[in-house]
Amino acid sequence: MPGKLYLIPTLISEEAAAESISAPVVKTVGQLRIFFVEEEKPARRFLKKIIPSLPLPECVFYPLNEHTVPQQVKEYFQDIREKEAGIISESGCPCVADPGADIVLLAHKNHMEVIPLAGHSSILLALMASGLNGQNFAFNGYLPKEKDARIKQIKELEKRSLTEGQTQIFMETPYRNQNIFEDLLAACDPGTLLCVAVDLTGAAQDIKTLSIKEWKQANRTIAKKPALFLLGRGK
Repeated sequence: MPGKLYLIPTLISEEAAAESISAPVVKTVGQLRIFFVEEEKPARRFLKKIIPSLPLPECVFYPLNEHTVPQQVKEYFQDIREKEAGIISESGCPCVADPGADIVLLAHKNHMEVIPLAGHSSILLALMASGLNGQNFAFNGYLPKEKDARIKQIKELEKRSLTEGQTQIFMETPYRNQNIFEDLLAACDPGTLLCVAVDLTGAAQDIKTLSIKEWKQANRTIAKKPALFLLGRGK
Protein backbone atom coordinates (compact mmCIF):
# COMPACT_ATOMS: atom_id res chain seq x y z
CA MET A 1 0.00 0.00 0.00
CA PRO A 2 1.46 3.42 -0.97
CA GLY A 3 2.63 5.56 1.92
CA LYS A 4 2.20 9.25 2.71
CA LEU A 5 4.64 12.13 2.42
CA TYR A 6 3.99 15.19 4.59
CA LEU A 7 5.50 18.60 3.78
CA ILE A 8 6.16 20.17 7.16
CA PRO A 9 6.45 23.97 7.61
CA THR A 10 9.00 25.17 10.15
CA LEU A 11 9.56 28.42 12.03
CA ILE A 12 10.94 31.27 9.94
CA SER A 13 12.65 32.90 12.90
CA GLU A 14 14.34 30.98 15.71
CA GLU A 15 12.84 33.54 18.08
CA ALA A 16 9.29 32.61 17.07
CA ALA A 17 7.23 30.74 19.64
CA ALA A 18 6.47 27.06 19.17
CA GLU A 19 2.80 28.05 19.17
CA SER A 20 3.38 29.57 15.72
CA ILE A 21 3.07 25.99 14.42
CA SER A 22 -0.62 25.02 14.39
CA ALA A 23 -2.01 22.21 16.55
CA PRO A 24 -2.99 20.03 13.54
CA VAL A 25 0.59 20.24 12.22
CA VAL A 26 2.03 19.35 15.64
CA LYS A 27 -0.34 16.38 15.93
CA THR A 28 0.63 15.05 12.50
CA VAL A 29 4.37 15.52 13.02
CA GLY A 30 4.14 13.74 16.36
CA GLN A 31 3.06 10.56 14.56
CA LEU A 32 6.07 10.50 12.21
CA ARG A 33 9.45 8.87 12.76
CA ILE A 34 11.05 9.35 9.33
CA PHE A 35 12.18 12.80 8.20
CA PHE A 36 14.01 14.27 5.22
CA VAL A 37 15.98 17.28 6.44
CA GLU A 38 18.41 19.90 5.14
CA GLU A 39 20.53 19.58 8.28
CA GLU A 40 19.90 17.16 11.13
CA LYS A 41 20.76 19.40 14.11
CA PRO A 42 18.33 22.25 13.24
CA ALA A 43 15.63 19.68 12.44
CA ARG A 44 16.09 17.98 15.80
CA ARG A 45 16.01 21.36 17.54
CA PHE A 46 12.77 22.29 15.76
CA LEU A 47 11.10 18.98 16.61
CA LYS A 48 12.15 19.20 20.25
CA LYS A 49 10.79 22.74 20.43
CA ILE A 50 7.31 21.94 19.10
CA ILE A 51 7.01 18.40 20.54
CA PRO A 52 9.23 18.02 23.65
CA SER A 53 7.94 14.46 24.17
CA LEU A 54 8.89 13.22 20.67
CA PRO A 55 11.29 10.25 21.05
CA LEU A 56 14.10 11.57 18.84
CA PRO A 57 16.30 8.44 19.25
CA GLU A 58 13.57 6.50 17.44
CA CYS A 59 13.55 8.92 14.50
CA VAL A 60 15.42 8.45 11.22
CA PHE A 61 16.82 11.54 9.49
CA TYR A 62 17.79 11.48 5.81
CA PRO A 63 19.89 14.46 4.64
CA LEU A 64 18.38 16.34 1.72
CA ASN A 65 20.51 19.29 0.63
CA GLU A 66 22.87 20.50 -2.10
CA HIS A 67 25.23 17.60 -1.36
CA THR A 68 22.57 14.92 -1.91
CA VAL A 69 22.99 13.15 -5.26
CA PRO A 70 20.07 11.70 -7.31
CA GLN A 71 21.07 8.11 -6.51
CA GLN A 72 20.79 8.84 -2.78
CA VAL A 73 17.32 10.29 -3.29
CA LYS A 74 16.21 7.10 -5.04
CA GLU A 75 17.68 4.96 -2.25
CA TYR A 76 15.93 7.05 0.41
CA PHE A 77 12.67 6.69 -1.43
CA GLN A 78 12.88 2.90 -1.49
CA ASP A 79 12.90 2.99 2.32
CA ILE A 80 9.75 5.12 2.66
CA ARG A 81 7.52 4.31 -0.32
CA GLU A 82 5.09 2.28 1.84
CA LYS A 83 5.55 4.31 5.03
CA GLU A 84 4.72 7.77 6.36
CA ALA A 85 7.49 10.37 6.26
CA GLY A 86 7.93 14.13 6.43
CA ILE A 87 10.13 16.74 4.75
CA ILE A 88 11.50 19.54 6.95
CA SER A 89 13.36 22.56 5.59
CA GLU A 90 15.53 24.84 7.71
CA SER A 91 13.07 27.72 7.43
CA GLY A 92 9.47 27.99 6.28
CA CYS A 93 7.91 25.65 3.74
CA PRO A 94 9.86 22.77 2.18
CA CYS A 95 10.28 22.57 -1.61
CA VAL A 96 9.77 26.33 -2.03
CA ALA A 97 13.22 27.94 -2.30
CA ASP A 98 14.39 24.84 -0.42
CA PRO A 99 15.20 21.19 -1.24
CA GLY A 100 12.57 18.47 -1.45
CA ALA A 101 11.01 18.62 -4.91
CA ASP A 102 12.86 15.49 -6.11
CA ILE A 103 11.38 13.37 -3.32
CA VAL A 104 7.91 14.83 -3.89
CA LEU A 105 8.07 14.06 -7.61
CA LEU A 106 9.12 10.48 -6.87
CA ALA A 107 6.21 10.21 -4.45
CA HIS A 108 3.77 11.28 -7.17
CA LYS A 109 5.27 8.86 -9.68
CA ASN A 110 4.83 6.03 -7.18
CA HIS A 111 1.27 6.99 -6.22
CA MET A 112 2.11 8.08 -2.69
CA GLU A 113 -0.20 10.63 -1.13
CA VAL A 114 1.54 14.02 -0.86
CA ILE A 115 0.14 16.16 1.95
CA PRO A 116 1.27 19.81 2.31
CA LEU A 117 0.74 21.14 5.84
CA ALA A 118 -0.17 24.81 6.31
CA GLY A 119 2.46 27.17 7.67
CA HIS A 120 4.56 30.28 7.15
CA SER A 121 6.36 31.10 3.92
CA SER A 122 8.67 34.11 4.12
CA ILE A 123 8.18 34.68 0.38
CA LEU A 124 4.41 34.99 0.69
CA LEU A 125 4.57 37.00 3.92
CA ALA A 126 6.89 39.52 2.26
CA LEU A 127 4.68 39.73 -0.82
CA MET A 128 1.55 40.15 1.31
CA ALA A 129 3.12 43.01 3.25
CA SER A 130 4.78 44.75 0.30
CA GLY A 131 1.82 46.44 -1.36
CA LEU A 132 3.19 45.24 -4.71
CA ASN A 133 1.38 43.14 -7.31
CA GLY A 134 0.30 39.87 -5.73
CA GLN A 135 -1.48 38.62 -8.86
CA ASN A 136 1.65 38.37 -11.00
CA PHE A 137 4.99 37.71 -9.32
CA ALA A 138 8.17 35.65 -9.65
CA PHE A 139 10.64 34.32 -7.12
CA ASN A 140 14.22 34.42 -8.40
CA GLY A 141 16.18 32.91 -5.51
CA TYR A 142 19.68 34.33 -5.02
CA LEU A 143 21.24 36.82 -7.41
CA PRO A 144 24.81 36.29 -8.71
CA LYS A 145 27.65 36.82 -6.23
CA GLU A 146 29.79 38.65 -8.81
CA LYS A 147 28.91 42.36 -8.74
CA ASP A 148 28.70 43.06 -12.49
CA ALA A 149 26.54 39.98 -13.10
CA ARG A 150 24.36 40.89 -10.13
CA ILE A 151 23.75 44.45 -11.35
CA LYS A 152 22.96 43.12 -14.82
CA GLN A 153 20.31 40.80 -13.38
CA ILE A 154 18.90 43.55 -11.18
CA LYS A 155 18.34 45.68 -14.28
CA GLU A 156 16.70 42.75 -16.09
CA LEU A 157 14.37 42.09 -13.14
CA GLU A 158 13.52 45.78 -12.85
CA LYS A 159 12.66 45.90 -16.56
CA ARG A 160 10.39 42.88 -16.17
CA SER A 161 8.66 44.43 -13.17
CA LEU A 162 8.05 47.66 -15.09
CA THR A 163 7.00 46.24 -18.47
CA GLU A 164 4.98 43.25 -17.25
CA GLY A 165 3.84 44.58 -13.88
CA GLN A 166 5.32 41.42 -12.37
CA THR A 167 6.70 41.73 -8.84
CA GLN A 168 10.25 40.35 -8.71
CA ILE A 169 11.26 38.66 -5.45
CA PHE A 170 14.76 37.59 -4.48
CA MET A 171 16.85 36.95 -1.40
CA GLU A 172 20.40 37.22 -0.11
CA THR A 173 22.51 35.82 2.68
CA PRO A 174 22.33 38.20 5.68
CA TYR A 175 25.96 39.36 5.56
CA ARG A 176 25.48 40.53 1.95
CA ASN A 177 22.19 42.38 2.55
CA GLN A 178 23.80 45.81 2.49
CA ASN A 179 25.75 45.06 -0.69
CA ILE A 180 22.68 44.05 -2.67
CA PHE A 181 20.71 46.97 -1.21
CA GLU A 182 23.35 49.44 -2.40
CA ASP A 183 23.42 47.77 -5.83
CA LEU A 184 19.64 48.15 -6.08
CA LEU A 185 19.84 51.85 -5.24
CA ALA A 186 22.60 52.37 -7.81
CA ALA A 187 21.06 50.34 -10.64
CA CYS A 188 17.31 51.04 -10.49
CA ASP A 189 15.29 54.03 -11.66
CA PRO A 190 14.22 56.56 -8.98
CA GLY A 191 10.51 55.74 -9.38
CA THR A 192 10.85 51.96 -9.08
CA LEU A 193 9.39 50.55 -5.87
CA LEU A 194 11.55 48.42 -3.60
CA CYS A 195 10.30 46.45 -0.60
CA VAL A 196 12.84 45.20 1.92
CA ALA A 197 11.44 42.63 4.37
CA VAL A 198 13.87 41.76 7.17
CA ASP A 199 13.62 39.13 9.94
CA LEU A 200 10.02 38.15 9.18
CA THR A 201 8.15 36.93 12.31
CA GLY A 202 11.27 37.72 14.38
CA ALA A 203 11.85 40.33 17.09
CA ALA A 204 13.63 42.66 14.64
CA GLN A 205 11.00 42.36 11.88
CA ASP A 206 11.14 45.38 9.57
CA ILE A 207 9.15 45.70 6.33
CA LYS A 208 9.27 48.85 4.22
CA THR A 209 8.24 49.67 0.64
CA LEU A 210 9.61 52.91 -0.78
CA SER A 211 10.67 54.24 -4.15
CA ILE A 212 14.37 54.03 -4.97
CA LYS A 213 14.52 57.81 -4.60
CA GLU A 214 12.96 57.62 -1.12
CA TRP A 215 15.31 54.82 -0.06
CA LYS A 216 18.28 56.98 -1.04
CA GLN A 217 16.92 59.87 1.00
CA ALA A 218 16.28 57.61 4.00
CA ASN A 219 19.96 56.62 4.18
CA ARG A 220 19.13 53.22 5.69
CA THR A 221 21.39 50.33 6.64
CA ILE A 222 19.93 46.83 6.26
CA ALA A 223 20.40 44.55 9.26
CA LYS A 224 22.34 41.30 8.89
CA LYS A 225 19.18 39.23 9.29
CA PRO A 226 17.35 36.99 6.79
CA ALA A 227 15.80 39.33 4.21
CA LEU A 228 13.75 39.37 1.03
CA PHE A 229 13.87 42.07 -1.63
CA LEU A 230 10.93 42.85 -3.93
CA LEU A 231 10.92 45.11 -6.99
CA GLY A 232 7.69 46.52 -8.38
CA ARG A 233 6.16 49.17 -10.57
CA GLY A 234 5.18 52.48 -9.05
CA LYS A 235 1.56 53.64 -9.25
